[in-house]
Amino acid sequence: MSSIAGESLLQQLNWRYATKKFDATKKISPADWAVLEQALILTASSYGLQPWKFIIVTDPALKAKLRPASWNQSQVEDCSHLVVFTAKQDITEADLDRFLARTAEVRGTTVESLAGYKGYMLGDLVKGPRHAVIHEWAARQTYIAMGNLLTSAALLGIDACPFEGIEPAKYDEILGLKGSGYATISACPVGYRAEDDKYATAPKVRFEAKDVVDHR
Repeated sequence: MSSIAGESLLQQLNWRYATKKFDATKKISPADWAVLEQALILTASSYGLQPWKFIIVTDPALKAKLRPASWNQSQVEDCSHLVVFTAKQDITEADLDRFLARTAEVRGTTVESLAGYKGYMLGDLVKGPRHAVIHEWAARQTYIAMGNLLTSAALLGIDACPFEGIEPAKYDEILGLKGSGYATISACPVGYRAEDDKYATAPKVRFEAKDVVDHR
């Protein structure tokens, strides 16, 4: 199995930044977007449950509607693809059954053989104390997906700007999410930086390793 060289990985992570200004004339190719979409799908999640839905907005009219609900940030309109991260508002036994049916299908086994796993998840997520904060739990999972998107995009030389500077309730309304069982958590415009974005060449500010990494 081939792998990317460590130097190349760090080079791309140093190259990426929270893009403040996108070139609205540049669009991500269908081939590259297909890769990023699969990267989102392949994101790790607790129990493998994938308690999310990724809404990909490319329609200019819809992006224009979302901009006022995004603190009027221009990236929402100028990006190629706007990824909206939504999380399930509840986790029920039916959700577990759906996931286990898919597991059995993909791995060529039976749902009955997964009964123990279901019982473990049921006791934790549906009947356990975690259920009282289950939407918050699901929301945290979406940040794993966002991080995966940022790194994947950087490796392809594609820019992104993660932000929470949005009004989730208004996003839900504009995107028709009310009653869907999902709610907006955050968003991430993806595309290509504008040549005159001064932040592209600004030195990256990070604490030294000794301040944030503790070896024990």
